Amino acid sequence: MMQLQALTAISPVDGRYRKQLEELAPYFSEYALIRYRVQVEVEYFIALAEQKLFTLPKAKIPALRNIYQSFTVENAQLVKDTEKITNHDVKAVEYFLKNELKALGLEDKLEWVHFGLTSQDVNNTATPLLWKEAIEQVYLPALANLVLHLKKLAKEWKAVPMLARTHGQPASPTRLGKEILVFVERLEGQIKLLGQVPFAAKFGGATGNFNAHHVAFPAINWEKFGNKFVNNTLGLQRMQYTTQIEHYDNLAAHFDTLKRVNNILVDFCRDVWTYISMDYFKQKIKKNEVGSSAMPHKVNPIDFENAEGNLGLANALFEHLSAKLPVSRLQRDLTDSTVLRNVGVPVAHSLLATKSIEKGLGKLILNAAKLEEDLNNNWAVVAEAIQTVLRRENYPQPYEALKELTRGGEGITQKTMNKFIDGLKISAALKKELKAITPHNYTGIH
Repeated sequence: MMQLQALTAISPVDGRYRKQLEELAPYFSEYALIRYRVQVEVEYFIALAEQKLFTLPKAKIPALRNIYQSFTVENAQLVKDTEKITNHDVKAVEYFLKNELKALGLEDKLEWVHFGLTSQDVNNTATPLLWKEAIEQVYLPALANLVLHLKKLAKEWKAVPMLARTHGQPASPTRLGKEILVFVERLEGQIKLLGQVPFAAKFGGATGNFNAHHVAFPAINWEKFGNKFVNNTLGLQRMQYTTQIEHYDNLAAHFDTLKRVNNILVDFCRDVWTYISMDYFKQKIKKNEVGSSAMPHKVNPIDFENAEGNLGLANALFEHLSAKLPVSRLQRDLTDSTVLRNVGVPVAHSLLATKSIEKGLGKLILNAAKLEEDLNNNWAVVAEAIQTVLRRENYPQPYEALKELTRGGEGITQKTMNKFIDGLKISAALKKELKAITPHNYTGIH
């Protein structure tokens, strides 16, 4: 049987693209899930001691936290070995921790590990915790870097006039920098929305009511305890009324926001791809790279194509995750469990796409001559400007006059446009004003 390595991995996320995505492993791997479960269990054990349910020497707390802070792949393997016997992943974590407590001389405290909890109290805090840290420490910084790159290009190309196209047809000119800022604004808007959605968690016992906790210690306000533990200790937001599992509504909102980010990036990739095909951009060439196996002259916009493909894969998964997770039969079914293990996969494809776009942007070389040529060949686009100024002057039926000119079947040049202006019954000053309008300067305010 083939051993798992990059060349034998089933998924390209862990195969072909492993080196580009290995920074996600501390958050979304099986090792990571186990480590975050251990973190939740250790912090819960400490919180119970702080509630004075049992005595825990303060000197032991750093060593307890070190269990998850220095958690190794070998530790995770011990948990997996136990899982083969228990056939239960969270119970295996509990047994691992009990062995660690024995090594710390806390044999008399073993039954406080996982006290009163159901597995989902651990899973539905560990998963949002790893999700939160992955988004904040890896995904958002990568997206922010892309936005900064776009802002830099927008500044560099701020004054570059460009023929716009609406419905694929020549339209009122714009500026290249402004067209980049369109995507900056859209991405920043989604980043802001993402920041408004809480990282929600469930923590309340087998069916969300702290049944076991309350029956054992009815005098303790377990709701207050749970809120403090989840909100303050773990840095999440505890949902107050749950079944055995979290609602996943906020997690679904995260997925939907990331899906919108990806749609914006798909839009961007297609625009840049089109500009490359129009020869508005050339691409930097590396000496030994091959653009096509058959056509030596080709330099394909492969980075933007790869990004678009990965964004599509990510969104297909985000769509399923956001539709499936908030739906569960009665107080619990297991369909969320297997699905949750895949939350890192669409993030991986999204991150890979972001890196591909960054790489592609780094290859772009502006072909200013081609942009200028297109503007020179499309003098008809200033017709809007001329008819609008004529409206200002209350000139009779200016739209109709320009329509007849621009749809006459003959190509419109600067010469024909000036001839048309000369034939208008207007002042010399107004004719001068109209002739000063060109496809290069009729670019509006941005």
